[in-house]
Amino acid sequence: MTLTHAWAPFAILPIFVSLDKLDRSLLEAANDLGEGPVRTFLHVTLPLSIPDLIGASMIVFIPTVGDFVTPALVGGSDGAMTANMIQVQFGKANNWPPGAALAVSAVIAVTIAASLWVLALKLLERRLK
Repeated sequence: MTLTHAWAPFAILPIFVSLDKLDRSLLEAANDLGEGPVRTFLHVTLPLSIPDLIGASMIVFIPTVGDFVTPALVGGSDGAMTANMIQVQFGKANNWPPGAALAVSAVIAVTIAASLWVLALKLLERRLK
């Protein structure tokens, strides 16, 4: 919940700008052609805003994986996130090889997850057109 609260503005602002620059005549045309609000959203608004949704999700997802301060302050000692384990390996434990391995595995996991997310949204965009 805390990470969502902390990073929500970074997702909301790009999405807001995307929806604000949307051509209103397209929405009016959909309404004139008999589309309801839900179908207008699914067939006009969503396909036009998918690139900005991809950007907003990546802006939030990637730094959230590496955030170790917020979980340490809010989660206490029970919450073990990847970034916290990396910080402990490099800091308190002074054990750099496992810390480096965790860091590289986190980068690989983020790269794979981001690639799959972008691919899924691109496929959705093609399907909606």
